[in-house]
Amino acid sequence: MATKLYVGNLSYNVSEDELKEVFASKGSVISANIVTDRDSGRSRGFGFVEMEDSDAAENAITELNGSEFHGRKMVVNVAKPREERAPRGGGHHSGFNPNRRF
Repeated sequence: MATKLYVGNLSYNVSEDELKEVFASKGSVISANIVTDRDSGRSRGFGFVEMEDSDAAENAITELNGSEFHGRKMVVNVAKPREERAPRGGGHHSGFNPNRRF
């Protein structure tokens, strides 16, 4: 069964191919992606790697968590399921509250 890993504290210069290569040394990698800022396109310093099986994922966590990569100590653990977020409001809200006491 595939296991998704969170990889944090990444250098902003790390590419997805480099990330995939590091994890491939620990087992079969399905995908690797780095989360980027929506506006600038710049790395946010973390990403996700999906490993083909849980044994490879556990091995990657054990061997890579805390290891140095591009001058930074990576944080590697099992990714938490994505939480549903409330929709972002696009409407106008003045912040006026008629019931507020001054």
